[in-house]
Amino acid sequence: MFPRKALMGAVALATLAGATVAHADSPEVFRVGILGGENEADSLRNYQCLADKLPAAIGVKEVKLFPATDYDGVIQGLLGGTLDYAELGASGYAKIYLAKADAVEPILTTVQTDGATGYYSIMVARKDSGIKTLADMKGKKLGFADPDSTSGYLIPVTSLPKDIGNVAVKDYFGETGFGGGHENLVLAVKDGKFDAGTTFGSGVGSFDEGYTSGNLHKMVSKGMIDMKDFNEVWRSPLIPNGPIVVRTAIDANMKAKFKQFMVDLPKSDPACFSAIQGGDFTSYTEVTPAFYQPIIDARKAQIGG
Repeated sequence: MFPRKALMGAVALATLAGATVAHADSPEVFRVGILGGENEADSLRNYQCLADKLPAAIGVKEVKLFPATDYDGVIQGLLGGTLDYAELGASGYAKIYLAKADAVEPILTTVQTDGATGYYSIMVARKDSGIKTLADMKGKKLGFADPDSTSGYLIPVTSLPKDIGNVAVKDYFGETGFGGGHENLVLAVKDGKFDAGTTFGSGVGSFDEGYTSGNLHKMVSKGMIDMKDFNEVWRSPLIPNGPIVVRTAIDANMKAKFKQFMVDLPKSDPACFSAIQGGDFTSYTEVTPAFYQPIIDARKAQIGG
């Protein structure tokens, strides 16, 4: 079950964005949705550089940031036309595509430091729990990050059965639940509320640093966790990096300027690029809906929408 606080956060975001729906196509304001999973203050701080730079780059008077406490708040804002841009996980994009295929356009995704355009779902457990393998997790309590998270839910429930003897997740683990976002999920594992939990990372670089990017890396960078306290229990197959999406209906000239701004960002402002991405990446590369078709198909089969 979703925590009530997270649900209220989604409602609050939709209400806030909805208050300006009459001006959704106005070139005066550009609305940025920020996925939940990290605390709001950190999210706003990381995205402030975009709010400062985008007005001049794309020709608007103001950029407004709308952080959500869960994924669905941003998803509904994009579906409702009250947000203009967000960076989504692949499963979140699939949810929008299955509801309204032309609501948004995926235009770019990130490239890892090793050249990959993917990342991993990573299951972690406390080192002092003695849990090192999936066999150790049989009958134990597994935590997921968010129902609309690719790495925190969709990929684990579709990929884990192959690694646990073709048994359904609900039948192998003693109990499952949601942590209310990636950051909260890892903290819940740290606090012993779950025996293990699924979050995400690049899988590149040092485990002690939480790899080069992803939720674990961000939490290490903020001093929230020490990876020496955790074991990596399981890693998924490579997952497509989530897309930067823009609302299809926005002005084509603005869309082109925004895309170019983002393509240039890794070189024009590396610190801003790193802040909004939460780690080390090399660049952006173009994507189309076809890049996400396997995730769209997986979501349709597993969740239905």
